[in-house]
Amino acid sequence: MATKRSKVKETIKAWLVNGEVKPHQKIKSEHELADLFQVSRHTIRQAIGDLVYEGWLYREQGRGTFYNGFPGKRSNKIIGIITTYISDYIFPSIIRGAESYLNTKGYGILLASTNNRPEDEKECLQMMLDKQVDGLILEPTKTALYNENLDYYLTLEQKRIPYIMINAYYPNLQPPSVTMDDELGGYLAGRHLIELGHRRIAGLFKTDDLQGIKRMKGFFRAHREAGLPVQPGMVISYGTEEKEEKPRMAFARLMRERDRPSAVFCYNDEVALSILDVIRELALKVPQDISVVGYDDSLLAEASEVKLTTIKHPKMQMGEMAAKLLIEAVEKGDRGHAIESFVFQPELVVRSSTGKWGGTK
Repeated sequence: MATKRSKVKETIKAWLVNGEVKPHQKIKSEHELADLFQVSRHTIRQAIGDLVYEGWLYREQGRGTFYNGFPGKRSNKIIGIITTYISDYIFPSIIRGAESYLNTKGYGILLASTNNRPEDEKECLQMMLDKQVDGLILEPTKTALYNENLDYYLTLEQKRIPYIMINAYYPNLQPPSVTMDDELGGYLAGRHLIELGHRRIAGLFKTDDLQGIKRMKGFFRAHREAGLPVQPGMVISYGTEEKEEKPRMAFARLMRERDRPSAVFCYNDEVALSILDVIRELALKVPQDISVVGYDDSLLAEASEVKLTTIKHPKMQMGEMAAKLLIEAVEKGDRGHAIESFVFQPELVVRSSTGKWGGTK
């Protein structure tokens, strides 16, 4: 349970981040704050002391306490890394790539995970600001939706803390980023299946992030270039909170229809693996009855009996590139937006989960 002291601290921080108090503007007096929060002046004094220690505020003898909008930069030789997940899928490889480069430059890392939830992202950003990291590598959450944490990114820029986003970025911020061309990846997957003779191709896309939106766009482009319409009902979208069940259930319904798909392109290998389970439950075979394409070329792509055709994700190279670009900005003293973005080109990796279609669908 949050203490009175911590509630006071978090509220004052929110004032600073939201712009209610401008850089070097005096905050309310201890007496005024005690009345406002209905707590003792001792509690206020402790909370203010914490914020001074953390670099948010500074005191001037006889004048009061002020917002330290542009604090003197002290190098901790620490880089923050925030990803949606840490211990599974492709994320350990991305983190290893960043860490290996940072270690060569004498930097340590501070790790945090958002679980792809904006409210968790807010807490992670607050922690990184509190720890006064020298720079930040982060994977943003739900980038196809409005970002609720805009003020925290503006605070990073105001405090001259360089940051770079990986895998995706918030369009309204246009921040520096290291991504892969997901539209091209979706196109390569769709074209591969069309060239194999498939005409009824399902697509499963997570649409609360830009990666899913762009992969879907590429999938559509491959169909249009081939003069082949995407069949109604064949595109299934879902959000982060639905990822465990909706793709499986929706795909199972499609496969029970008379005009079922002969191929499916999945948002990532994780989804593709769950789709292979559904196919086995329906007593169907891959690729004889249906071809499957994943995305990311994760360890999961070769973990199943059927080896997945998939789109290769750079993983370690992405982490290393993000760290390299960030450290250049940190050591030059540049603002985050001075960092140049970098886009990796995807590659199709063909394995045994896709084959030529000889039917009439």
